[in-house]
Amino acid sequence: MTAEQLRALHVPGKPLILPNAWDGDTAQLVEAAGFPVVATSSAAVAATLGKADHEGAGADEMFAAAARIVRAVSVPVSVDAEGGYGLPPAEVAARLLDVGAVGCNFEDADNRKGGLWSIDDQAMRISQLRQAGGALVINARVDAFLGVPDEQAVFDDAVARGRAYLDAGADCVYPILLRSPELLAEYVRQVGGPVNASVLPGGPGLAGLAELGVARISLGAGLWRYLRRTLEGVLSGLAEGELPY
Repeated sequence: MTAEQLRALHVPGKPLILPNAWDGDTAQLVEAAGFPVVATSSAAVAATLGKADHEGAGADEMFAAAARIVRAVSVPVSVDAEGGYGLPPAEVAARLLDVGAVGCNFEDADNRKGGLWSIDDQAMRISQLRQAGGALVINARVDAFLGVPDEQAVFDDAVARGRAYLDAGADCVYPILLRSPELLAEYVRQVGGPVNASVLPGGPGLAGLAELGVARISLGAGLWRYLRRTLEGVLSGLAEGELPY
Protein backbone atom coordinates (compact mmCIF):
# COMPACT_ATOMS: atom_id res chain seq x y z
CA MET A 1 0.00 0.00 0.00
CA THR A 2 1.27 3.42 -0.94
CA ALA A 3 0.93 6.60 1.07
CA GLU A 4 -1.77 7.72 -1.35
CA GLN A 5 -3.74 4.54 -0.69
CA LEU A 6 -3.35 5.05 3.06
CA ARG A 7 -4.54 8.63 2.67
CA ALA A 8 -7.61 7.38 0.82
CA LEU A 9 -8.62 5.24 3.82
CA HIS A 10 -9.33 8.41 5.83
CA VAL A 11 -13.04 8.61 5.04
CA PRO A 12 -15.34 10.76 7.22
CA GLY A 13 -18.11 8.55 8.57
CA LYS A 14 -16.27 5.35 7.58
CA PRO A 15 -13.08 5.78 9.57
CA LEU A 16 -9.79 3.94 9.46
CA ILE A 17 -9.45 2.06 12.77
CA LEU A 18 -5.96 1.77 14.22
CA PRO A 19 -5.27 -0.61 17.13
CA ASN A 20 -1.85 0.80 18.00
CA ALA A 21 1.03 -1.68 18.41
CA TRP A 22 4.31 -1.43 20.30
CA ASP A 23 6.58 -4.19 18.99
CA GLY A 24 6.92 -6.66 16.16
CA ASP A 25 4.74 -9.26 17.85
CA THR A 26 1.78 -6.97 18.50
CA ALA A 27 2.15 -5.45 15.03
CA GLN A 28 1.89 -8.93 13.51
CA LEU A 29 -1.25 -9.59 15.55
CA VAL A 30 -2.81 -6.39 14.21
CA GLU A 31 -1.98 -7.44 10.66
CA ALA A 32 -3.23 -11.01 11.20
CA ALA A 33 -6.57 -9.64 12.44
CA GLY A 34 -7.04 -8.04 9.03
CA PHE A 35 -6.26 -4.40 9.72
CA PRO A 36 -4.73 -2.74 6.64
CA VAL A 37 -2.38 -0.46 8.58
CA VAL A 38 -0.30 -0.70 11.75
CA ALA A 39 0.15 2.42 13.86
CA THR A 40 2.54 2.63 16.79
CA SER A 41 1.90 4.02 20.27
CA SER A 42 4.73 6.16 21.61
CA ALA A 43 3.68 5.57 25.22
CA ALA A 44 3.67 1.81 24.79
CA VAL A 45 6.89 1.70 22.75
CA ALA A 46 8.67 3.86 25.33
CA ALA A 47 7.41 1.61 28.12
CA THR A 48 8.88 -1.47 26.43
CA LEU A 49 12.19 0.39 26.51
CA GLY A 50 11.79 1.17 30.21
CA LYS A 51 11.29 4.85 29.47
CA ALA A 52 8.52 7.40 29.99
CA ASP A 53 6.19 8.77 27.32
CA HIS A 54 6.54 12.35 26.06
CA GLU A 55 10.00 11.76 24.60
CA GLY A 56 11.44 10.01 27.64
CA ALA A 57 13.09 7.70 25.14
CA GLY A 58 15.40 9.30 22.60
CA ALA A 59 15.08 9.49 18.85
CA ASP A 60 17.56 6.69 18.17
CA GLU A 61 15.75 4.22 20.43
CA MET A 62 12.30 5.13 19.14
CA PHE A 63 13.19 5.03 15.46
CA ALA A 64 15.03 1.73 15.97
CA ALA A 65 11.86 0.32 17.56
CA ALA A 66 9.82 1.65 14.64
CA ALA A 67 12.19 -0.02 12.18
CA ARG A 68 11.70 -3.38 13.91
CA ILE A 69 7.93 -2.99 13.66
CA VAL A 70 8.10 -2.06 9.97
CA ARG A 71 10.25 -5.12 9.25
CA ALA A 72 7.84 -7.41 11.11
CA VAL A 73 4.77 -6.72 8.94
CA SER A 74 3.83 -6.45 5.28
CA VAL A 75 1.22 -3.70 5.76
CA PRO A 76 2.17 -0.01 5.95
CA VAL A 77 3.16 1.47 9.29
CA SER A 78 2.35 4.91 10.69
CA VAL A 79 4.85 5.88 13.37
CA ASP A 80 4.03 8.01 16.39
CA ALA A 81 6.92 10.48 16.18
CA GLU A 82 5.68 12.47 19.20
CA GLY A 83 6.94 16.06 18.91
CA GLY A 84 9.98 15.17 16.86
CA TYR A 85 12.52 14.57 19.66
CA GLY A 86 14.06 18.01 19.28
CA LEU A 87 15.10 17.25 15.70
CA PRO A 88 14.48 19.59 12.77
CA PRO A 89 11.30 18.50 10.95
CA ALA A 90 13.29 17.66 7.82
CA GLU A 91 15.39 15.23 9.85
CA VAL A 92 12.28 13.70 11.41
CA ALA A 93 10.95 13.11 7.89
CA ALA A 94 14.24 11.58 6.79
CA ARG A 95 14.32 9.26 9.80
CA LEU A 96 10.73 8.17 9.17
CA LEU A 97 11.38 7.44 5.53
CA ASP A 98 14.61 5.65 6.40
CA VAL A 99 12.80 3.14 8.65
CA GLY A 100 10.15 2.59 5.98
CA ALA A 101 7.22 4.42 7.59
CA VAL A 102 4.35 5.50 5.35
CA GLY A 103 2.80 7.91 7.84
CA CYS A 104 3.33 9.56 11.20
CA ASN A 105 1.79 11.33 14.15
CA PHE A 106 3.33 14.73 14.85
CA GLU A 107 2.18 16.61 17.94
CA ASP A 108 2.14 20.29 18.86
CA ALA A 109 3.13 19.76 22.50
CA ASP A 110 6.62 21.08 23.23
CA ASN A 111 7.93 18.21 25.35
CA ARG A 112 11.15 20.05 26.16
CA LYS A 113 9.89 23.48 27.20
CA GLY A 114 6.36 22.54 28.19
CA GLY A 115 3.12 23.88 26.81
CA LEU A 116 2.23 23.96 23.14
CA TRP A 117 4.05 25.34 20.14
CA SER A 118 2.41 28.49 18.82
CA ILE A 119 0.03 27.89 15.92
CA ASP A 120 2.36 29.64 13.46
CA ASP A 121 5.45 27.78 14.65
CA GLN A 122 3.75 24.39 14.54
CA ALA A 123 2.28 25.11 11.12
CA MET A 124 5.79 25.94 9.91
CA ARG A 125 7.12 22.70 11.40
CA ILE A 126 4.39 20.72 9.65
CA SER A 127 5.13 22.51 6.37
CA GLN A 128 8.80 21.57 6.69
CA LEU A 129 7.87 17.98 7.52
CA ARG A 130 5.63 17.88 4.45
CA GLN A 131 8.28 19.32 2.15
CA ALA A 132 10.90 16.83 3.30
CA GLY A 133 8.55 13.88 3.71
CA GLY A 134 7.05 13.83 0.25
CA ALA A 135 3.94 11.66 0.27
CA LEU A 136 4.24 10.79 3.98
CA VAL A 137 0.75 10.76 5.55
CA ILE A 138 0.89 13.32 8.36
CA ASN A 139 -1.54 13.07 11.27
CA ALA A 140 -1.12 16.38 13.10
CA ARG A 141 -1.96 16.02 16.77
CA VAL A 142 -3.69 18.91 18.52
CA ASP A 143 -2.87 18.71 22.23
CA ALA A 144 -5.02 21.65 23.33
CA PHE A 145 -7.49 19.41 25.21
CA LEU A 146 -4.90 17.54 27.29
CA GLY A 147 -5.48 18.09 31.00
CA VAL A 148 -8.05 20.84 30.40
CA PRO A 149 -11.21 20.68 32.57
CA ASP A 150 -13.22 23.00 30.30
CA GLU A 151 -13.03 21.81 26.70
CA GLN A 152 -15.18 24.67 25.46
CA ALA A 153 -12.63 27.18 26.75
CA VAL A 154 -9.93 25.90 24.39
CA PHE A 155 -12.20 24.82 21.55
CA ASP A 156 -11.68 27.84 19.28
CA ASP A 157 -7.90 27.60 19.67
CA ALA A 158 -8.02 23.89 18.85
CA VAL A 159 -10.08 24.57 15.72
CA ALA A 160 -7.64 27.27 14.61
CA ARG A 161 -4.80 24.83 15.12
CA GLY A 162 -6.52 22.12 13.11
CA ARG A 163 -7.24 24.45 10.19
CA ALA A 164 -3.71 25.84 10.20
CA TYR A 165 -2.16 22.38 10.29
CA LEU A 166 -4.27 21.17 7.37
CA ASP A 167 -3.34 24.29 5.41
CA ALA A 168 0.33 23.60 6.19
CA GLY A 169 0.15 20.14 4.62
CA ALA A 170 -1.20 17.76 7.27
CA ASP A 171 -3.54 15.06 5.95
CA CYS A 172 -5.52 14.63 9.16
CA VAL A 173 -5.75 16.40 12.53
CA TYR A 174 -6.01 14.67 15.88
CA PRO A 175 -7.63 16.58 18.78
CA ILE A 176 -6.49 13.95 21.24
CA LEU A 177 -8.68 13.36 24.33
CA LEU A 178 -11.51 15.60 23.14
CA ARG A 179 -14.21 13.83 25.13
CA SER A 180 -17.47 15.66 24.44
CA PRO A 181 -19.32 14.01 21.50
CA GLU A 182 -21.07 17.29 20.74
CA LEU A 183 -17.82 19.23 20.62
CA LEU A 184 -16.13 16.52 18.56
CA ALA A 185 -18.93 16.67 15.97
CA GLU A 186 -18.62 20.46 15.90
CA TYR A 187 -14.83 20.16 15.60
CA VAL A 188 -15.24 17.93 12.56
CA ARG A 189 -17.65 20.44 11.04
CA GLN A 190 -15.52 23.52 11.68
CA VAL A 191 -12.10 22.13 10.79
CA GLY A 192 -13.30 21.01 7.37
CA GLY A 193 -10.84 18.15 6.89
CA PRO A 194 -10.17 14.60 8.08
CA VAL A 195 -10.25 14.27 11.89
CA ASN A 196 -8.74 11.52 14.05
CA ALA A 197 -10.52 10.69 17.33
CA SER A 198 -9.52 8.67 20.39
CA VAL A 199 -11.52 5.71 21.68
CA LEU A 200 -12.10 6.59 25.34
CA PRO A 201 -13.77 4.70 28.20
CA GLY A 202 -17.38 5.77 28.48
CA GLY A 203 -17.21 7.47 25.08
CA PRO A 204 -19.29 6.94 21.95
CA GLY A 205 -17.45 3.78 20.84
CA LEU A 206 -16.42 2.92 17.30
CA ALA A 207 -19.86 3.20 15.70
CA GLY A 208 -20.64 6.38 17.60
CA LEU A 209 -17.41 8.04 16.54
CA ALA A 210 -18.12 7.12 12.92
CA GLU A 211 -21.53 8.78 13.21
CA LEU A 212 -19.81 11.95 14.43
CA GLY A 213 -17.96 12.10 11.11
CA VAL A 214 -14.40 11.25 12.09
CA ALA A 215 -12.11 9.79 9.43
CA ARG A 216 -9.66 7.93 11.68
CA ILE A 217 -9.93 6.25 15.09
CA SER A 218 -6.92 5.53 17.30
CA LEU A 219 -6.75 3.32 20.36
CA GLY A 220 -3.44 4.95 21.34
CA ALA A 221 -1.98 3.25 24.40
CA GLY A 222 -5.38 1.75 25.24
CA LEU A 223 -4.60 -1.83 24.22
CA TRP A 224 -1.23 -1.74 25.97
CA ARG A 225 -2.79 -0.42 29.19
CA TYR A 226 -5.55 -3.03 29.08
CA LEU A 227 -3.11 -5.89 28.59
CA ARG A 228 -0.77 -4.49 31.22
CA ARG A 229 -3.57 -4.41 33.79
CA THR A 230 -4.42 -8.00 32.87
CA LEU A 231 -0.81 -9.07 33.32
CA GLU A 232 -0.64 -7.29 36.67
CA GLY A 233 -3.62 -9.32 37.85
CA VAL A 234 -2.08 -12.56 36.62
CA LEU A 235 1.22 -11.79 38.35
CA SER A 236 -0.54 -10.92 41.60
CA GLY A 237 -2.30 -14.26 41.48
CA LEU A 238 0.93 -16.06 40.66
CA ALA A 239 2.58 -14.44 43.68
CA GLU A 240 -0.18 -16.06 45.78
CA GLY A 241 0.43 -19.44 44.17
CA GLU A 242 -2.33 -19.31 41.57
CA LEU A 243 -1.37 -20.57 38.10
CA PRO A 244 -3.07 -18.57 35.32
CA TYR A 245 -3.22 -21.58 32.96
